[in-house]
Amino acid sequence: MNARVQLVCSMTRMNDYRKSIGSADDEARITLGLLDAVGTNSSVTQRLVAGELGIALGLANAYLKRCVRKGLIKVQHVPANRYAYYLTRKGFAEKSRLTAEYLSVSFNFFRGAREQCTALLDQCQANGWRRVALIGATDLTEIAALCAQDHTVEIVGIVDDQINRDSFAGLLVARRLKDLGAVSAVMICDMRTPQAAFDTLIAALPREQVLTPPLLCVSRTPPRLVK
Repeated sequence: MNARVQLVCSMTRMNDYRKSIGSADDEARITLGLLDAVGTNSSVTQRLVAGELGIALGLANAYLKRCVRKGLIKVQHVPANRYAYYLTRKGFAEKSRLTAEYLSVSFNFFRGAREQCTALLDQCQANGWRRVALIGATDLTEIAALCAQDHTVEIVGIVDDQINRDSFAGLLVARRLKDLGAVSAVMICDMRTPQAAFDTLIAALPREQVLTPPLLCVSRTPPRLVK
């Protein structure tokens, strides 16, 4: 696997499924969310920020103190024992920088995912695989469904037993693959456990009919055992 694919893989998983809190990427995500919340509402509370970002209250407090120390946020005491938070000039500049960085990563992910999904759908079309199921309901699923509109391939539905919805991206959601009827191939869009999904599916389908976008970094060959 080359360095470019490895980089895309790590960025993808950061964007759609949070990695460990200590990573630099997650630090940037939390900092950007905090700066955006303060920039939007100076009376925002730490508890509200924690809820919106999906982090512990103590972690929100730690990041807020860090931003204050860096000169990104200014704190002012207001009546009723409350605090108001304001972005400094430096804070606005950092928010702008992080936003541009995030958008760049998001655009690169979309562009790479679109190219890879298109290539896999071209493969389906060339092989005469007309009925294709998508495995997992994620951002990658939406991109694959969008790409399918330019092909003669029918996306018959999505298999995902982790969401409580009947449809996603305008497609039927089923809990089991057999619930979608006969399929010619499946494309893994699961960004939570793509390797496990692949390993399970190749037990029921020919390996070549289980398609995997390279950005998921799925190993399609069994690991070599070392004695």
